[in-house]
Amino acid sequence: MAKIKSVYVCQNCGVQSAKWVGKCNSCNEWNTYVEEQVGGSEKELTNWRENDSRTTLSKPIRLNEIESNTEKRIVTYDNELNRVLGGGIVHGSLVLIGGEPGIGKSTLMLQLALSSKRLKVLYVSGEESQQQIKMRAQRIGQSSENCFILSETSTQHIFTQIREIQPDILVIDSIQTLHTPRIESAAGSVSQVRECTAELLKFAKESNTPVFLVGHITKEGSLAGPKVLEHMVDTVLQFEGDRHLAYRILRTVKNRFGSTSELGIYEMQSTGLREVSNPSEILISQREADSPGVAIGASIEGNRPLLIEIQSLVSTSSYGTPQRSSTGFDAKRLNMLLAVLEKRGGFRLSSQDVFLNVAGGIKIEEPAIDLAVCASLVSGLHDAPISDKTAFAAEVGLGGEVRAVNRIDNRISEAEKLGFTQIFISKYNMKGLDQKKYKIKIRPFSRLTDVFEELLG
Repeated sequence: MAKIKSVYVCQNCGVQSAKWVGKCNSCNEWNTYVEEQVGGSEKELTNWRENDSRTTLSKPIRLNEIESNTEKRIVTYDNELNRVLGGGIVHGSLVLIGGEPGIGKSTLMLQLALSSKRLKVLYVSGEESQQQIKMRAQRIGQSSENCFILSETSTQHIFTQIREIQPDILVIDSIQTLHTPRIESAAGSVSQVRECTAELLKFAKESNTPVFLVGHITKEGSLAGPKVLEHMVDTVLQFEGDRHLAYRILRTVKNRFGSTSELGIYEMQSTGLREVSNPSEILISQREADSPGVAIGASIEGNRPLLIEIQSLVSTSSYGTPQRSSTGFDAKRLNMLLAVLEKRGGFRLSSQDVFLNVAGGIKIEEPAIDLAVCASLVSGLHDAPISDKTAFAAEVGLGGEVRAVNRIDNRISEAEKLGFTQIFISKYNMKGLDQKKYKIKIRPFSRLTDVFEELLG
């Protein structure tokens, strides 16, 4: 029998130490080391195969001899999920989905299990009972004869049921609730999360079965558990959104089988998550015509163009230091644009409170939204509304120049499709642009001051 030994593991980063220390030398966090027991008998090792004593030795092979085959994907009924996964679920892939509590991770996975009627899906929940999952399925209004529900936290018992059912897709909700008999620490610890993920990874690769893992996040917004967890899995998806708002965004953080710039948009309803096929119409549908401080920006998220409503409120500060607040937009970039407007545009904003909001509860990081933000701020400052048929798509430089952005033709086409009559862009985007195929009026500018002369008259 192998000797059982104790090690001290940092619960923040997963670094091991032979003795307890107050401060972790890796992540510089205090009082994060917890004693855990590792080792034990080889019989305690969890194996998804029963009585499997076979050992496979991998051998090197020439690169030219490796067959180049396109991976086969499982195309689900959820088009948004297919998009962020790169076209569907790859056989043998390990997918990690993280998000805040109550954001809809379990609902998304249950909808996937219930909609895959031709595939045998095993939904393992360590947080909810079978009756609770049944109530959620009734609320969603879907049912499937091939969806099996298991309330279990032991990987040894889970693999026993896997051998009996032999599912086509495995869903684990959540990885922080599982525990393996090989590790003596409590479920959710760094060692348990790492070891349970390793066992599921081995099962996914050897059985060619796709596995979905639901993960918790910390108060800082990162995935709970060791950082190696994100390196072990094939795909990392982040489910974002405000629990008090209807819209949710599924972003791709890592994807070995597709692009990491894709995103899916859902609307949370009483009957579950609904796919949003045309998010631009929804994100700008609740705006009032000719409202001061409102501008529409043309953004690109993945392969999808989005028209985003930017709202701003500019008012005289009642205190010595003016407030700067932004929701859905980078606060540091907002301060930079305010400095550009004051230095290059001559707008007195140093004594004004500025509040900026991206409508719909989504977050935008693309620089192409800069011109729309500046137009919204100036409109709010002068209380001068911008036409609701005008869109903006350009980056703003520190010198007050209007810079070009990529894929301008997609942005123009989306604005034209939604009924906009003109769009403000950089004149450097005009090279190679065929204006004749657009009915929308394209207004090119090179300086920020020229844009505001046009808007303010």
